[in-house]
Amino acid sequence: MIKDRLNSKEFWNAAFSRALWTCCETFIASVGAAQAFDQVNWSYVLGATAFATALSLAKSIVKGVPEVEG
Repeated sequence: MIKDRLNSKEFWNAAFSRALWTCCETFIASVGAAQAFDQVNWSYVLGATAFATALSLAKSIVKGVPEVEG
């Protein structure tokens, strides 16, 4: 159940770890793609990174994380 997940310290550790990984991947990919066009739009990079991080947390809440689910 989702309620059981939300009360678990292990779940939150795994969910935030996944979200941080997603954050770093999105940031690096966005900057790399923008540099290919010789201009980095920082508002786009930060917005895309924040959105991807929020989606990662939402997905973990809804579906769970394999590290905790076993």
